[in-house]
Amino acid sequence: MVAAAVLASPALAGNGGFAPVPPESPNAQGIHTSYVFISIFAFAIFLLVEGLLIAFVIRFRRRKRPRYADGAQIHGATKLELTWTVGPVLILFAIAAFVFAKLPGIQNVPSASAGTSNLVVDVTGTQFTWQFTYPNGVVAFDSMRAPEGRTVELHVTAPDWDVIHSWWIPALAGKIDAIPGTVNKTWFRAKRSGVFQGQCAELCGLFHAKMLASVEVMPADEFDAWLAQSEQQQDAGTGPLGDEMWEATCAKCHGPTGEGGYGPKIAGTALVGDPQAVEQVIRNGFGTMPPVGRDWDDNEMTAITTYLKENVGG
Repeated sequence: MVAAAVLASPALAGNGGFAPVPPESPNAQGIHTSYVFISIFAFAIFLLVEGLLIAFVIRFRRRKRPRYADGAQIHGATKLELTWTVGPVLILFAIAAFVFAKLPGIQNVPSASAGTSNLVVDVTGTQFTWQFTYPNGVVAFDSMRAPEGRTVELHVTAPDWDVIHSWWIPALAGKIDAIPGTVNKTWFRAKRSGVFQGQCAELCGLFHAKMLASVEVMPADEFDAWLAQSEQQQDAGTGPLGDEMWEATCAKCHGPTGEGGYGPKIAGTALVGDPQAVEQVIRNGFGTMPPVGRDWDDNEMTAITTYLKENVGG
């Protein structure tokens, strides 16, 4: 028993998934508040219904009445019937009114305030990767960076050739679908620095479970410095972009070192040593492999082909 209690404690840490994670953005706070409000009503109704059920079982039990004899017939309680009809209507109205009052603050992207502008990041979901494109052209994969205290506006989509995904970082905002050919918008404004985890919330294929995402929130000045440095590195063809693209896009199917997995082994093959051949496969797809890099620009393509040639080609 003691061992079971000890093992149960970590499982219940962070409410065990019963309630939303602590909100770290105003719209996430709106979702959390709505959840608590609805949960209070649901719990109160549960107690009322179960309490009445137990009371009726005790009050109208058979006692000494013969087993097959009908109990006393009760009818004509008009006030009670009106109460259990009107009560639920009023409860549903109160919940709907509260949710619709909260919804604009959750869904609508706030306007830029004086002296600052929203940071617009394009979020593209593909099997099985998240790609983030910043206003200056900097690209990141699976792990997004954002400034603390500034509104980040996300334009979420998926390529025409892909399937539907769903962007979700529970601590920062609600779910928003990445639909091929359609741009949906959401936002967050992180209250503090830290790393917030999430994942694709739409079953999108065999490796859906590997389509994880994270947002690293940092002080605004550190973020600006990182964004400027990343732009210089990507323009110069240096930096970690190739490694990020390999881990996010290739290694999930072909194995961490290219040894093979769901996809075939590519380590040491002639293909990965030929940048032109790699580009053709990445842009056009091959067999069951989708065209994961159809929309990648020259810098991105150079980064991944160089990484493959130097680290996987053998």
